[in-house]
Amino acid sequence: MLEGFEKKRIIVSGAEIHLEIGGNGPPLLLLHGYPQTHVMWHKVAPELAKRFTVVLPDLRGYGDSSKPVSVDNHSTYSKRAMAADQVEVMSQLGFDKYSVVGHDRGARVAHRMVRDHPARINKIAVLDIAPTASMYGQTDKAFATAYYHWFFLIQPFDLPERLIGADPEFYITYKLKAWCKTPGAISDPALKEYIRCFSDPLVIHASCEDYRAAASIDLEHDQAERHEKIDHPLLVLWGALGFVGATYDVLNTWREVASNVQGHSVPGGHFLPEEAPDDTLKALLKFL
Repeated sequence: MLEGFEKKRIIVSGAEIHLEIGGNGPPLLLLHGYPQTHVMWHKVAPELAKRFTVVLPDLRGYGDSSKPVSVDNHSTYSKRAMAADQVEVMSQLGFDKYSVVGHDRGARVAHRMVRDHPARINKIAVLDIAPTASMYGQTDKAFATAYYHWFFLIQPFDLPERLIGADPEFYITYKLKAWCKTPGAISDPALKEYIRCFSDPLVIHASCEDYRAAASIDLEHDQAERHEKIDHPLLVLWGALGFVGATYDVLNTWREVASNVQGHSVPGGHFLPEEAPDDTLKALLKFL
């Protein structure tokens, strides 16, 4: 799906990361979200590759990257661990400084990257999220209803794993349809790839661990830095028809944790690079 991109596998300290890389120019790291893979960037990555060296990894636990065995405090799937993976990946590719764009879970990893490794990051863009601590801190009926998976996936092993694993194709198709507000935006080849990867019981478990970490150790890390603002240029994009934009004052929520924030909505729902690729690409190119 990514013609002209080269597949690679890179061994880092805690995992083996599968990625595709292509293009020329300044390095740009694109991080996918749940329940997808790096393929979610297929509508925008080729155009970005005309101006940047684009790196498209699968996060640890997702896609064709390895699925490390978790530990009791879920730190294996903390955003800190995932961020460290990507810093090592970029270093091994020869890039010491770069910009990073993340969607959904990938945006939370990008947020942690700029906190833990600020010298590595030029600019950061986050797509269709508010900060994790802010979202948990404002939990109400509307949030719990729309984002029920945040509370379902954190249940103890192996309740969610068994329920999702009974019919992973139904589960992932249902989730994608619910969050996507643009009919036909998720192409059949992309959907088949998401289903292929998410049908692996190890991916199901790892994704649950990702959310368990978000509700525990990730919040501890965020709490320790609650008074420290990010000063890197930060672009925030969100879907005009999605839950995040309808629920939060997105820019001001991000200004609580960052001092140099800009952004706006784009048409569609949660999956910006697939639902509104032209608008997303235009915004990213202008910012980057």
